[in-house]
Amino acid sequence: MKLTDIFVKRPVLAIVVNLVILIAGLQSIRSLSVRQYPRSDIAVVTVSTVYVGANADLVRGFITTPLERVIASADGIDYMESSSAQALSTITVHLKLNYDTNAALTQIQAKVAQVRNDLPPEAEAPIIDLQTADNQFASIYLGFSSDDLDPNQITDYLTRVVQPKLSAISGVQRADILGARTFAMRIWLKPDRMAALGIAPSAVRDALARNNYLSALGRTKGSMVSVNLVANTDLRTAEEFRQLVVKEQDGVIVRLGEIADVVLGAENYEQDVRFNGQSATFMGVWVLPAANTLEVIGQVREAIPQIRAQLPAGMKVGVPYDSTEYIKDAINEVLRTLTETLLIVIVVIFLFLGSFRSVLIPVVAIPVSLVGAVFLMLVAGFTVNLLTLLAIVLSVGLVVDDAIVMVENVERHLHQGKRPVQAAIDAARELVGPIIAMTITLAAVYTPVAIQGGLTGSLFREFALTLAGAVLVSGVVALTLSPMMGAKLLRTGDTERGFAGWINRRFDSVRRGYTRSLRATLRYRPVVLAVWIIVALLIVPFYLFSQQELAPYEDQGFFFGFVQASANSTLDQTKLFADQIHDVYRSFPESGSIFQITFPNGGFGGMTTKPWSQRTKTTRQLLMESMAPLSKIAGVRVVPQAPPPLPGGGSFPVDLVIASAAEPERLSELADQLVKKAFASGLFIFADADLKFDQPQVEIVFDRDKLRSQGVDLSQAGRDLSALLGANYVNRFSIQGRSYKVIPQVARVERLTPDQLSQIYVTGSQDKLVPLSTFATLRTTTEPRELKKFQQLNAVRIQGVIPPPVPLDKALTFLETEAKSILPQGFNIDYAGESRQLRTEGSKFLGTFLLSAVLIYLVLAAQFESFRDPFIILAGSVPLAVSGALMFSFLGLTTLNIYSQVGLITLVGLVSKNGILIVQFANQLQESGKDKLAAVIEAAATRLRPILMTTAATVVGHFPLVLATGPGAGARNSIGIMLVTGMVIGTVFTLFVVPSIYVLVARTHTAVIRETERAVRVPEFAEAS
Repeated sequence: MKLTDIFVKRPVLAIVVNLVILIAGLQSIRSLSVRQYPRSDIAVVTVSTVYVGANADLVRGFITTPLERVIASADGIDYMESSSAQALSTITVHLKLNYDTNAALTQIQAKVAQVRNDLPPEAEAPIIDLQTADNQFASIYLGFSSDDLDPNQITDYLTRVVQPKLSAISGVQRADILGARTFAMRIWLKPDRMAALGIAPSAVRDALARNNYLSALGRTKGSMVSVNLVANTDLRTAEEFRQLVVKEQDGVIVRLGEIADVVLGAENYEQDVRFNGQSATFMGVWVLPAANTLEVIGQVREAIPQIRAQLPAGMKVGVPYDSTEYIKDAINEVLRTLTETLLIVIVVIFLFLGSFRSVLIPVVAIPVSLVGAVFLMLVAGFTVNLLTLLAIVLSVGLVVDDAIVMVENVERHLHQGKRPVQAAIDAARELVGPIIAMTITLAAVYTPVAIQGGLTGSLFREFALTLAGAVLVSGVVALTLSPMMGAKLLRTGDTERGFAGWINRRFDSVRRGYTRSLRATLRYRPVVLAVWIIVALLIVPFYLFSQQELAPYEDQGFFFGFVQASANSTLDQTKLFADQIHDVYRSFPESGSIFQITFPNGGFGGMTTKPWSQRTKTTRQLLMESMAPLSKIAGVRVVPQAPPPLPGGGSFPVDLVIASAAEPERLSELADQLVKKAFASGLFIFADADLKFDQPQVEIVFDRDKLRSQGVDLSQAGRDLSALLGANYVNRFSIQGRSYKVIPQVARVERLTPDQLSQIYVTGSQDKLVPLSTFATLRTTTEPRELKKFQQLNAVRIQGVIPPPVPLDKALTFLETEAKSILPQGFNIDYAGESRQLRTEGSKFLGTFLLSAVLIYLVLAAQFESFRDPFIILAGSVPLAVSGALMFSFLGLTTLNIYSQVGLITLVGLVSKNGILIVQFANQLQESGKDKLAAVIEAAATRLRPILMTTAATVVGHFPLVLATGPGAGARNSIGIMLVTGMVIGTVFTLFVVPSIYVLVARTHTAVIRETERAVRVPEFAEAS
């Protein structure tokens, strides 16, 4: 007794087995996490060091360079870049994909510790932060605003009340405040009063350090009683700071309040945050990588009413951005596409079989297979995301084949006069081997995708293995449930009566017409083979001249703009334009929330849109329409941009790096030439270099001879000037259990222009004050805003935005070509962000595709015990289908991206099954005594129906992907166009080319003499598919 006999004879067992699969899958649906994309460890380690008051060149030489030197020796680094700006060094270390982030972080921390003592003592300790591409942006942002409270009061309330509440929600990784104005004791010094009273700036700083002291006294310990000890050596209120004695001479006491305005202010006044045009403070909530994003953000939203009820009077809360809205919309769109695919496939099966009883078997088998695949997803640790759902949609066309094969084989045996149970037993026995072979064949196609490295492998591993899992489960269902249902539902003679009979008669006419056409083409085999060679060779130009991009554009429900202002702008100046930018965004009827973060020399802002159901324009259309009014805002430049389609992308799609040991001035000259070429090409909406020599700088030039005559040493002069102008904190004070900084600085009214520096006094001989103007002059220069490095070389990045018709590959190729003619020896180009992903991932497709073809060839060779037959199958179908699919990318209807490339690999497995049907049955017909030509003609004619049925199910079932709109439509369009067009064109060619190649290449099979053995042999594989 065969294994399949058990399930036919014991229908309850078959039902139980499949119910277990169904229950396991349904239970798994509840346990799977939901994400936008599969988790990929694209990690970035950022080392930030604050050196208050230092200019970019000083930061580069004494902070950035020594840190870069030691960090570069850590393992797992893909590339490293740095930025040295006023008062801040930022080193960004991009780790290799899926490298152990904990190991990398540990190494980098150790490397930084090695040089910590070599950094200037005035610099703060480096802050090391780890971020992944998944949490580059928060999952949800909350906006808090108030007409009554100051921003620092809002920040303090959020820190004490809201932040702990949100952080305590299960699954929340962190809740951070953006645009925070943290409390600080601001000591606004008055230089004229200090000079009149003879108080040096450094003396004020020393007095604060000596008299605001945190004492830890311990406790007394008697024989029976212990008492804790404290002392009021620290200052806690503005009044206490005002009463601080800074000088006492000849009985005269000078207090801090006499030479400074002491207020409870904020650490930073250099940013302005707005939500829908109103001043606000944002709070971003990040979700743990392993948590269910939809559930966690759902809990955050449930907590908002409670938070709102507890807010101080006049404070409001809103939601500027919620990423789960896009995820939910995209998932719903994929599920709708899945529903449409299922319905269309069912209709196609009915039109080919003509019997509701026959259709019922695949109708039951498809959902069981798909739900069973979800259980395998849970076992493998996968998540529900856009790619795994897309795999489920595509698997409909794969899993239905097994059910169709079983139904058709059972009906064939019924047509021979067998009883239903016996027909089901015989049909299932014949198909055990073929179904297992087909499952292995399809798994072989996706294996290279699953094991591929890089971003493509990381993203599509879950996609490929989900598809393979669905095929595996469908094989189990086809061998257990389908034959049992065939024995119970199918009846002898149904195919000759009614609608089924009419369908069969019409199809007989089609078969006869096809047979006549096939005989005609076989008489002119050289012509057919010549056409085959020509079409196959067209793959080369089609591929080379197809436009490439990393991933298609996706409407994620928002777009943003980068604001660039002049280098010498203040926040007050840049804020003047924030209202105009807000008005442009608000002018669109499709606008939802508007968010803006403004800094002195730039900013960031954008708008979320209404849901897809409430608008007719895409975010790309809105983005393009916003460019004209935004460009008319004088004083700033606003660059609208869409978010990257895949995790790990940068701020701009075009991100070319020029690196060299040359000085920044030379790099800037060459970069400007390349930017001009970019604008002249017409390929760019925006292009710019990030190295700009437009930052005004005033250098205080000391006359060392005069310094010596006045008894002033440079270190003391530097300390006095830093104490007045640097805004570095001295120490901290406490408010209700939290510590805040104490920051002395000259009042803003005393430092409006560089000329006012002449009114500043520094310490001279015998602690007397000397005017700065007596031994120093001011020299104005122009310096770069930031000094960039890439892989420890001086660098400049050329970043750009391209209009929708222009692919990223074309723009990068243009810049690469122009760079070769412009850059002298010693200058090299590299890439960052999305451009780096394209150049890294785009070159891997050919290797993955060839490996898939080789694997499927070896699997077929083992199955057929022949090296010729797999060649006939693959050569007669795969090149023709691939050429047909690439023709549409060549014509510009789609691009070559990671989705369309995976579609091409999927196409290899799907279209090769057509060749398998013909070759397998032709071999069996030869063994029955027919010659090679007659065998292939009969095999192609007999297998025409299953070939057309499976092709129609795939093409029509996946056609909704081509027409898809809404969230996530770009990926579905790309993969759908490749599958649909490739299957149509490949099938048409396969039906005529495979027989010609078979006659030319296939070996002659000897007829089997024994009748009993011939009776046992059945065209299982051909019939199966």
